[in-house]
Amino acid sequence: MQRSEALKNYYETHEENSRLRSRHGSVEFLTTVKYVEKYLKPGMKILEIGAGTGIYSHYFAQNGYSVDAVEIMEYNIEVFKANTTPGEKVTITQGDAIDLKGFDDGAYDITLLLGPMYHLYTKEDKLAALREAIRVTRPGGVVFAAYYNNDMTAYGFLFGREGIKDTSLHELIDFDTFSLSSTPKEVFSLYRKEDVDDLMKDFKVTRLHYVGVDMLTRFIKAAVDEMDGKTFDIYLKYHFSICERPDMAGATFHMLDVFRKD
Repeated sequence: MQRSEALKNYYETHEENSRLRSRHGSVEFLTTVKYVEKYLKPGMKILEIGAGTGIYSHYFAQNGYSVDAVEIMEYNIEVFKANTTPGEKVTITQGDAIDLKGFDDGAYDITLLLGPMYHLYTKEDKLAALREAIRVTRPGGVVFAAYYNNDMTAYGFLFGREGIKDTSLHELIDFDTFSLSSTPKEVFSLYRKEDVDDLMKDFKVTRLHYVGVDMLTRFIKAAVDEMDGKTFDIYLKYHFSICERPDMAGATFHMLDVFRKD
């Protein structure tokens, strides 16, 4: 199954537009926004690569920033356009993260790569996406790259949902290290921090943060969804206190690598 076909099947059957809008889903959104806003200044230009239905692009555009977005899936582009409100300084272009033809070198202050690394399966393509994100970012600009965690998938799917009983998946599991492989059929490409470090080692960048953007929220999502506003605020305060701690940041489903282009 080709990558584009697998993504089409996935995004046309999963409600991506609402994924980050539930209370438990908002933890990932609010954490990502918190870190982006550390580096945003008035007048900065943002590029979102793999923008999906545009929840981040629209948020920043509605807050006065100029945002260009790139998305590969036609379905997501249509939803993105439908979600655009009058006055937003936002554009959407169909394109692939591994080849951002038409986008100039150093054109953006902030580059968001929040989806593509989930769906790239070869090291060559992963490096190409990172290289392109860095290329279009100005020197001194900041890139935000998101990854999906190998070990939370092992906990949640292999054991929590007993996926380990599906012997057809065993060829994707290294039973010594429990590193999990992926193909377009499985949709999501999985990482550990050591994998991210290996991808980044030859780029001329400086890491600013490595963040667990949702931590174990998904494991207690029912409790989070039932929290009143005061309790949820305290939960977020706790979450922000641990999401960069080296002894905790690996306990997350989604990881955010934040780095400055040297």
